[in-house]
Amino acid sequence: MTNLNETEEIGSSSGATALIKKIRDRNARVGVVGMGYVGVPTMLAAAQAGFPVIGIDTSEERVSQINCGQSYIEDVNPAILEPLVTQGRVSATTDYSRIKDLDVILVCVPTPITESKEPDLRPMKHAVSGLAKNLRQQQLIIFQSTTYPGHTEESVLPELESDGSKVGQDFYLAFALERIDPGNRDFVVRDLPKVLGGVTKSCADVSSIFFEAFVDEIYVVSAPKVAEMTKLLENTFRSVNIALVNELSMLSHRMDIDIWEVVEAASTKPFGFMPFFPGPGVGGHCIPVDPFYLSWKAKEYDFNVNFIHLAAETNDYMPHYTLSRISEIMSDHNLTLRGANVLVLGVTFKADVDDTRNSPSLRVLELLMKNGALVSYSDQHVSTIIVNGTELTSVELNSEVISAFDVCVIMVNHKNSGLEMIIESSPLVIDGQNATKGMSPSTNIAKI
Repeated sequence: MTNLNETEEIGSSSGATALIKKIRDRNARVGVVGMGYVGVPTMLAAAQAGFPVIGIDTSEERVSQINCGQSYIEDVNPAILEPLVTQGRVSATTDYSRIKDLDVILVCVPTPITESKEPDLRPMKHAVSGLAKNLRQQQLIIFQSTTYPGHTEESVLPELESDGSKVGQDFYLAFALERIDPGNRDFVVRDLPKVLGGVTKSCADVSSIFFEAFVDEIYVVSAPKVAEMTKLLENTFRSVNIALVNELSMLSHRMDIDIWEVVEAASTKPFGFMPFFPGPGVGGHCIPVDPFYLSWKAKEYDFNVNFIHLAAETNDYMPHYTLSRISEIMSDHNLTLRGANVLVLGVTFKADVDDTRNSPSLRVLELLMKNGALVSYSDQHVSTIIVNGTELTSVELNSEVISAFDVCVIMVNHKNSGLEMIIESSPLVIDGQNATKGMSPSTNIAKI
């Protein structure tokens, strides 16, 4: 944390005195570029800390919803958002020229990958171009979008300095990784330690002072590329360990061992072990995507990140393995996949969210359809989806509806999903999430 004396020294040495005073007094005008799963919670946190906040997005629909006090992000309560909009503390626009009016700009645009598993930086390039065209003196610019190590200094900085402006004097630039976990209400923005790296010391100092307003713990690293690598390490760590347990899951099945029991037993170790759980693959925006930013950048250094590639191959294979297990279990119950009425339970990338980005459940659903199954789905968080060009609507569950399907496949274990009714009514339940753990053994339940 930065005390007042340090703040005064920063201001006198860097010309940032006025900006720091605005931040301290909560008069700094804050902009958030990209109003998605990271941008909207960030807007809310900054507004609740007392800053006037404007969101900037290319989507007119999102802008309209925010300006009406409506939240399209499940983790953001409209009852909290709406009063902030009414009070003029939060607003939104599609006009990038509004950047000229701002003191602090946070970039939270998506950073997906292409079909060939390479970074798709088009949203980022659009955001940087908009910043460069509208940059003015004494602004703080913080990138939160996950990217490859070196992006802030190698790609962003040259464009922002192209008009002769000097970082650390005329403007301040930093990378601060985001750790928002959709659906996790135990850790909101304030609770998540903010790791940041500034291009210069003054950039890091001013960024720290800003985040202190609404984040409890700030951890400053030596450079933006260190913070960028930190984010990739966090998610690659998860990807590799999920792949490990997925591979052991396939091996355990051949050895007639319950991998869920194994993980539970290993979790009794009080040190040196962290439980990860098997499933149909990995989903969301981070884990299936971020490691490829690192592997792509590694090529520049003639380095092959073998663990990352192996983990990705294992996790990418899991929907196909899941399909084979579904087919095998159905065969054991004298059912064939082709022509069977299959109900998939859950299509989000994890439980209790409405986010379907890169959902392995959707991939399993696609494969079921391609192999001739007559597929429906039920998900209390997602009303409609499009699979293989076909729009499907979530099925409302009751005993009669469930009993009409040949098999119900649990892909996501949402809370309050009516699991007991499903088990009682379905001829066959295939459990891909260990959702039936602790329930009485039944001949109509089989685990993937």
